[in-house]
Amino acid sequence: MVPRYARPEISAIWEPEARYRIWFEIEAHATEKLGELGVVPESASRALWDWWATKPEIDVPAIDAIEAVTKHDVIAFLTWVAEQVGDEARFMHQGMTSSDVLDTTLAVQLARSADILLEDLDLLLAAIKRRAEEHKYTPTIGRSHGIHAEPVTFGLKLAQAYAEFARCRQRLVAARDEVATCAISGAVGTFANVDPSVEQHVADRLGLAIEPVSTQVIPRDRHAMFFATLAVIAGSIERIAVEIRHLQRTEVLEAEEFFSKGQKGSSAMPHKRNPILTENLTGQARMIRAYALPALENVALWHERDISHSSVERFIGPDATITLDFALARLTGVVDKLLIYPERMRKNMDRMGGLIHSQRVLLALTQSGISRESAYAIVQRNAMKVWESDGTLSLLELLKQDSKVTSALSHTELEEKFDLDYHFKHVDTIFERVFG
Repeated sequence: MVPRYARPEISAIWEPEARYRIWFEIEAHATEKLGELGVVPESASRALWDWWATKPEIDVPAIDAIEAVTKHDVIAFLTWVAEQVGDEARFMHQGMTSSDVLDTTLAVQLARSADILLEDLDLLLAAIKRRAEEHKYTPTIGRSHGIHAEPVTFGLKLAQAYAEFARCRQRLVAARDEVATCAISGAVGTFANVDPSVEQHVADRLGLAIEPVSTQVIPRDRHAMFFATLAVIAGSIERIAVEIRHLQRTEVLEAEEFFSKGQKGSSAMPHKRNPILTENLTGQARMIRAYALPALENVALWHERDISHSSVERFIGPDATITLDFALARLTGVVDKLLIYPERMRKNMDRMGGLIHSQRVLLALTQSGISRESAYAIVQRNAMKVWESDGTLSLLELLKQDSKVTSALSHTELEEKFDLDYHFKHVDTIFERVFG
């Protein structure tokens, strides 16, 4: 985790103290149920919760010092708690294994992180929707292969982004549900030394589902799905970031990141206004996607359990969620303050002499009785003259001078094919589909 790209709320979930607090809750809830079952004295869980009620500070360095000797993190924690609580603490961890604690804790951390990420997505969706409605009918050029295609509106560009992130949100809800499972099943997952009702009790207290069948560890296909979902969200972040970067190019300049008072774009060139935020988002998206591969590789563990996944998850758990949280917040800010230039959009759209209306002329000629092949050749022949003139010639005027065109279409009919508003007749329909 890089502090530069970390926000406090989600970072706190991954702090050692927070992790130990979840460990304690798992152990105390399990001991509580074991007391109800008569496996351990009920006084054991009371002693644990009475100590917890004092709101003790978790002495992370002390636990680390014990671990330096035991070479086992869960044993070090249990030893430290026993030193605080006293004799009753010996009943903690009855029939449990370390993975019960570690895997259930990871589920809690990922679920809590997902809750923050869902809030981030809600804020991003709200910002995109506001700007989409603001520019619902702002004409701009649609591009395919980076080349002018046909007119769209800037609102439609943003509506597409909204629909994409709405899908991202749905996927994250599903991924959260899938990863938020509890396993308190003991060695190799057979419940031989801990009753299944203990697992259900802990799961209920922590807001988790139970793992139907664990092999001492929660199956890592769940985690692979979770991190793959984060990677897909990162891909969507990069898609809109790259779009903004392109639109900010000097030759395009249809939109750009907000440039604040006192901001500097270059140490050498005072005129520069660079798309640094969206470039940064592209970099962060690359990192978030990179965390999906080791999560996928974690699925295949040896037999009922090994710990090859453990070191991986110590990296990717905090890093992927913290980085995505930062990226979503940054993108929300970019969209919210994005500078949009309708006049430049119109200027760019008009710079190629009306070529963007070629399809309508092609269709009109075919409807007049000319074969598609012949109609295409007629329109393309005139269009290439405009293209090679760099837009100084007008496609409409060339077509009006072409006898093969005017024999099929009147000047009035031709002019109608260059009507910009024609392309926007279904904008309302699309917006209704996206926003309801």
